[in-house]
Amino acid sequence: MSRILYYLLLAPLSRLPLSVLQGVSTGVFYLLYYVVGYRKKVVRGNLERSFPEKSAEELRGIERDFYRHLCDIIVESVRMFAMGEAEYRQRVTVVNPEFLRELEASGKSAILSGGHYNNWEMIATAIPLHTNMRVTALYSPIKDAFVEQLISGSRGKFGLGLMPKHEAKRLFEESRDKPTIFIFGSDQSPTSSKNSFWTEFLNQDTSIAFGTEKYAKEYDCAVIFGDMQKRSRGMYSIEFTMITDTPLDTAHGYISTAHTRLLEVAIRQEPRYWLWTHKRWKRKREAAE
Repeated sequence: MSRILYYLLLAPLSRLPLSVLQGVSTGVFYLLYYVVGYRKKVVRGNLERSFPEKSAEELRGIERDFYRHLCDIIVESVRMFAMGEAEYRQRVTVVNPEFLRELEASGKSAILSGGHYNNWEMIATAIPLHTNMRVTALYSPIKDAFVEQLISGSRGKFGLGLMPKHEAKRLFEESRDKPTIFIFGSDQSPTSSKNSFWTEFLNQDTSIAFGTEKYAKEYDCAVIFGDMQKRSRGMYSIEFTMITDTPLDTAHGYISTAHTRLLEVAIRQEPRYWLWTHKRWKRKREAAE
């Protein structure tokens, strides 16, 4: 079924200009938001708890804008199957390319902490176009073998490596002598309590995945944050910030708190661009402890 869906629908759509697909996005928005109401209860609850100071009218505005953006991401993901290097370079720019050049010169590996913010997939795919370092992202494999091969090929066409999350240890071991940028999505709910760090995030007691800090200290990697911005529909930029290049000198929890705060700042500035459909706060501290 997945093969049929791809060859009959997604592949032909992916060859259309993004400007045409954006028209499709508008139609999908009305269907997803007003007819289906996809995860609207989850989104509304997340927004109300995250921004208690905002009025109901303000929250509904953010909610609608989020769904419009989500539909843009859906059609952009379709277009990405056929998108070439020239278009990627046009659509994803690096605000401070000198940062990557300095990182290359240091000879040190780095963990890039980011969130499910703006079109994180498109930005991650484009990063190898802007650096000579090896770039690898941790991800959750898809069970459907055809879909897994299809998406992995699309993500990796410019050099992005992919490593299943459960094999992170092997990835770091194999990269000891190969300066690498490891991409971590650091805003997902941890899979287990023992790998958690608790802090406040968007006005809520939040369990943070501790992997970024754990591996940074174990393998002496710099930790950087990627601030992803949407310049216009289908156009993005990323600006890098150094959290620390001496992780062994930091106190316990410093790295985890720092990358969480930077993501929170970005979300508060443009809340419509974060993935509000995610059940981010399903884990409670009392139950975990």
